[in-house]
Amino acid sequence: MAFPPEFLEQLRERVSLVDVVSHHVKLQRRGREFVGLSPFKQERTPSFTVVPDKGFFHCFSSGEHGDVIGFLMRMEGLSFPEAVEKLAQAAGLEVPRDSPEAAAQARRRRGLLEAVEAAAAFYERQLRLPAGRRAMDYLRGRGLDDNTITGFRIGYAPGDSAALMQALKRGGFEAETLVEAGLFRQREHEEEPGASLRNRVVFPITDRRGRPIAFGGRTLGDAQPKYLNTPETPVFRKGEVLYGLAQARDAAWRAKEVIVVEGYMDAIALSQAGFAHTVASLGTAFGENQLRALWRLVDEPVLCFDGDEAGQRAARRAAERALPLLAPGKSLRFARLPDERDPDDLVRQDGAAALRAVVERAQSPVDLLWSSEAEAVRPDSPDRRARFSRNLLALASGVRDETVRRYYEAEILSRLREQFGVNLRPETVARRPSPFLPGGGRERGEAQAARLRERWVRGVLAATINHPALALEFAQELAELDCDSAAPLDRLRHEILGLAAGGEGVDPAGWRAHLEESASLSNTVRGVLCEAVYSLAPFARPAVAEADARKGVEQVFAEYRRKAAERDLKAAAESADDKESLERITAQTEEVRRLRTGDAM
Repeated sequence: MAFPPEFLEQLRERVSLVDVVSHHVKLQRRGREFVGLSPFKQERTPSFTVVPDKGFFHCFSSGEHGDVIGFLMRMEGLSFPEAVEKLAQAAGLEVPRDSPEAAAQARRRRGLLEAVEAAAAFYERQLRLPAGRRAMDYLRGRGLDDNTITGFRIGYAPGDSAALMQALKRGGFEAETLVEAGLFRQREHEEEPGASLRNRVVFPITDRRGRPIAFGGRTLGDAQPKYLNTPETPVFRKGEVLYGLAQARDAAWRAKEVIVVEGYMDAIALSQAGFAHTVASLGTAFGENQLRALWRLVDEPVLCFDGDEAGQRAARRAAERALPLLAPGKSLRFARLPDERDPDDLVRQDGAAALRAVVERAQSPVDLLWSSEAEAVRPDSPDRRARFSRNLLALASGVRDETVRRYYEAEILSRLREQFGVNLRPETVARRPSPFLPGGGRERGEAQAARLRERWVRGVLAATINHPALALEFAQELAELDCDSAAPLDRLRHEILGLAAGGEGVDPAGWRAHLEESASLSNTVRGVLCEAVYSLAPFARPAVAEADARKGVEQVFAEYRRKAAERDLKAAAESADDKESLERITAQTEEVRRLRTGDAM
């Protein structure tokens, strides 16, 4: 059975080689590598090495060498397809089946990559022509030299769409492929698709292998936004990509450090200034997949977001998003820039030594959360101190690894005793949230309950877009879904129901394209199909098997039914005044008990 190369690459990225090997070999860390006794030959001195950053193992005594798939094949006597199936199941990935459809999808993906590569070459040529002089002047003004411009393949997108379209059509690409690759958009009231980037400096966004998969553009005029990415496509998911990772990998290996900044120019400027181990998060959103990619390079990446208020809010969100994922030896640090500057400004104005000093002073997650929570709450009275303490302990309780969680709780309690002179115990909160229900834990208060309901709604809507068959299966429940006052979400729900009822098929890409092309829904769709929702509702991710997505949706609707039954019970109890009412209450109590303990959950 043949597997698409893209799937195998994703599998190797998702599965930890060290974790798989550790089931068979006792490993010890030595710098960036792990060593142990050979599982292939009897020996007394360790000659077996695992290099997680490079994704391979090597046994010096036997000469065995390979990746995580090859290791599992050798250790458990599995065939290649069997090893892939086993690893995919552990990683929660659905294995693509060898079929004409799968082969067609692989060809389609190759065509998209070829189109993006052709566009990258076109943009590079345009930068060197007279039409690109203004773009080149901008880059020179930002201090970039020829080697940097060439190394990052920076280019220029003309203001006229026709030049790009004609060049790519001469290369044999159809307009439909160019739209699907994100290079062009079919806008309303326009007969021909227009280029996604016009009159902009262009920064190719590459995968880990250095292949262009998308573009970012910086306007040279008054167009908004100032920075713009081409849309997500089958080969580009913004929340899973780090700009400059292909260029930074070897440097990160040597420096044993990775610096994460917000934008293209920050990453490029820092690389030119001697920090070649710098990547960018494509904006202030910093997701789980991006963090896991960084952990494959270093144990503690340094986030160096802008020093303004927006950048610090992003750092706080990144810390909160990372907490559940922390594990022994896997964390991150946060560098705070002075005077609301960005990394590019700091390096150009004060030099590389100034940035090095900022990085050396980087905070741990607990330091960042303590200081940012103190700024937000101002614990200068007993009730504010109580809120401050509760918020920090609630954050610590979200750490999934028990050992790390206990150390975080102990650290926070120690600081509370030292600063306020009180002895507290961690609040009772849900230690291990359900892997399916969004949000986990208990939410208190009407405002918190409303936020929880909105998380559920977003998770369900994301699941039905990524798995359209569920929209057909749960049409009745979707029709009754309470979107409260969130009118955009309600409009999206109605549109999904319309697609389900209109016989539009169950193609996720088709549904998504239809929804994103709607001017009134595109922003709402982006707010639903994003890492912020997936981190709270992991069952809604596109890569999750449909059976698991179904289980998550079922649990959400079961929780809705339980809440409704509890409300009915409360109302009945308040109005009970005769035997018949008491009998009705008894029946409703049994229903609530069933929903709590049995059928629903």
